[in-house]
Amino acid sequence: MVNTISHIGIGLLLAYALGLKGKKRLGLVLLSIIPDLDYFSYSLFTLISGSVSHEARNQLFYLLGHREFTHSVFFAFLVALLIWLRTKDRAFTFGGFQALFLHILLDYTTIAKMRPFYPFSTNESALRAIYPFDPVINILPLLPVFIVAAEYMKNRGKWSLEIKDRWKIKSTGRWPFEGKDSWSIKNRDILNRKLSGLKKLNGLKGFHGFVNRNEGKFYASFIIILLVWTTVFPVAKVFLTDRISRAEGTEISYNDTYPISIGKFLAAYSYDDTQYKLLEVSYWSGVEKSFYVEKVNVKGDVPDASAYAERAGKLYSNSVPKAIDYPVYSISEKDGAVTVILSDARNPYVKKWPYFDTVYRFVFDRESGEYEVYESHYGRTEKKLENNYFE
Repeated sequence: MVNTISHIGIGLLLAYALGLKGKKRLGLVLLSIIPDLDYFSYSLFTLISGSVSHEARNQLFYLLGHREFTHSVFFAFLVALLIWLRTKDRAFTFGGFQALFLHILLDYTTIAKMRPFYPFSTNESALRAIYPFDPVINILPLLPVFIVAAEYMKNRGKWSLEIKDRWKIKSTGRWPFEGKDSWSIKNRDILNRKLSGLKKLNGLKGFHGFVNRNEGKFYASFIIILLVWTTVFPVAKVFLTDRISRAEGTEISYNDTYPISIGKFLAAYSYDDTQYKLLEVSYWSGVEKSFYVEKVNVKGDVPDASAYAERAGKLYSNSVPKAIDYPVYSISEKDGAVTVILSDARNPYVKKWPYFDTVYRFVFDRESGEYEVYESHYGRTEKKLENNYFE
């Protein structure tokens, strides 16, 4: 999950590296954010999803949901093919594919579970190796945005250094350097500030000139840095997860680990029949903290609590999207209604994060067997879900 401006910056990086100009440069910028247009398609999905069958709802979600079809490799190839058929321009087609692919890759390496191989596979996966607010993947792509802004200012004459426009020093009718008595401390400070500003402007002009002379190599080097960065952490996490799995005597899911800060991620596994074990892991020092979370918590006397927890879990397994990797059940009963609250074991430890803050509240009528389901997120109002969400 990289911010939109950084995605735009990646489009500019590619355009400059490939030497594209004009409409083609703008085209790559637009292509770099096309995957996130699924925010609009998801709005359409929410409008129609309640009026179709469960199976149709799931298929529509794969097509219209956020970080679904538009975040697949197939979508990137499809758009690139359309570009080629339309333009027959190899550089623009290659750049268009890269703009889409890098958008997908950066989202895939941060936090979002996606279906990168849809429609050939509906399995969810994610690398989740890089913190979403990592400075390299968020700030580095902004460099071309700043350079474009500087070039715009220059073209509008903002950097004009003509003396008559920029250097107006009040005097009493004679050159202010004549006689040290007439040259006040105030005027000298003004001149020093303006000279300092001139040096900064000259430095900016020099940097801008260097970029223009080495445009392709300069921007290509930043793309290489991004690719290396998005490769190093996932590979490092493979070895680290394997080492921790061997130390814990179990297999920890790489897919279900989660970055919680720069250089740290959260891992979890089923410790026994009643508990999960959560591990806070640093890339530099290994496991730093560990916690245990109960899988089932029964409030009051609910003799068949496990059966209701199992039913809620089975219903949830049929739904999309699946935001819970390590289910925790809290079960209670009141006035003939059994309530099962389903959340993720990691929910208490990482607040305000997607995929952790989703909570489902199942309310089963003990006599009729009918149920209602409500969904809530951290800081948001609870909403009732349609039954076709689950079956």
